[in-house]
Amino acid sequence: MLSPFVRPSRRDFLQIGSIPLLGLGLSTSHLRASSTQNEIKAKSCILIWLDGGPSHLEMFDPKPNAPREVRGPFQSISTSIPGYTVSEVMPNLARIADKICVVRSVTSPLGEHNIANHYLLTGYQPTPALAYPSFGSVVSHVRHSESHLPAYMALNEYRSTAGAGFLDSKHEPFLVPRDPKTNTLSPKDLAFYPGLNEARLRRRKEFLETLDRQERQLDSDRSSASSTTAIDQAYRMTLNQETRRAFQLEDESPQTHTRYGDRLLGQCCLLARRLVERNVSFINIHNNDWDTHADLVLRLKEGYAGAKVGVGLIPTLDQAVSALIEDLEARGLLDSTLVVAMGEFGRTPKINSTGGRDHWPRVFSVMMAGGGLKKGYVHGSSDRTGESPLDSPVTPADLACTIYHLLGISAETTLTTSDGRPIRVNQSGHIIRELIA
Repeated sequence: MLSPFVRPSRRDFLQIGSIPLLGLGLSTSHLRASSTQNEIKAKSCILIWLDGGPSHLEMFDPKPNAPREVRGPFQSISTSIPGYTVSEVMPNLARIADKICVVRSVTSPLGEHNIANHYLLTGYQPTPALAYPSFGSVVSHVRHSESHLPAYMALNEYRSTAGAGFLDSKHEPFLVPRDPKTNTLSPKDLAFYPGLNEARLRRRKEFLETLDRQERQLDSDRSSASSTTAIDQAYRMTLNQETRRAFQLEDESPQTHTRYGDRLLGQCCLLARRLVERNVSFINIHNNDWDTHADLVLRLKEGYAGAKVGVGLIPTLDQAVSALIEDLEARGLLDSTLVVAMGEFGRTPKINSTGGRDHWPRVFSVMMAGGGLKKGYVHGSSDRTGESPLDSPVTPADLACTIYHLLGISAETTLTTSDGRPIRVNQSGHIIRELIA
């Protein structure tokens, strides 16, 4: 119960009305005067985060001529790039390799999950003094939103290191979580509460606007104007039928669903394509369970549902990501959409005693496609056992600098912490010019 002697805030009225609009992570910010904008090659970015650290040796950097304890249990197959091979469990990505770009020489000193994923998701090595913002939050902060949807969206879940860091909380991603009952994606904030229809929601908005005008007259509180802008966007998102349709995967044909696959990652990739079509700037897809210390064959190839090939982590990724890339290309969206698949590090050059591989940040691979990149290009290499970079080493800071460049954001763009400190978007990275078309 609100005290009659305390003037209620706009937040109080939203809570009283049970309107599910808070915590959307909506972007209303604009390009700051201290920022430098490059040519935008990628209007959108889809980051497929392989949480736990995927094995480069079982995916994009196999070693068919190494001893068995190094090369592992899988064979290598040819790709549509002459002379380049990948693991046998990625036949679809092998077939479309001429559409992708692979970096095989990423190297980092950080082999613990939390600090390693911070480095990969922000381009900054972590420090206890400051939490740096992730790619999506920076994009949300810098860009105008061209959609009723939030600029930065996360599908399934997201790491805290994929959040806003020192930026305002409104640049946290809008989460579309997995419904544990159905194992499907289910946005929580777009449905009306029982008894709340569109007409009542519009009346509450009008009342809120009246209250806001009175509050500004009394307090000359200019910050309330920007707050109202965020609320207006939230209302538009809730009331816009086309926006709500973005999440209706049932509108897609059975053939499309079959193409992406019936597992959660396939749903995420399909929804990501629909969000790109609606001008969402950054989509983070969180894919779990890549920390394969044991039972590598079971987890990467066969999956926990039995010995049926096609339900393991890699075949699921192979189907979903290849479908996403081909679908984007067929719709004329690939050249303006950057697709990135990566985790926080790779895996050890030798199989361990439990049939898995342990953490290995010294060298690992990242797959990219679209968004201004070369097609059918492999950058760098690791040595004969996949232990260290052989040539063209790339740091996570370099990778971040390149991603920002493709998104039209200069490394010199300056962000401001809550205590007024200027922080560059990227401090030590260099653009990997060889990747850019």
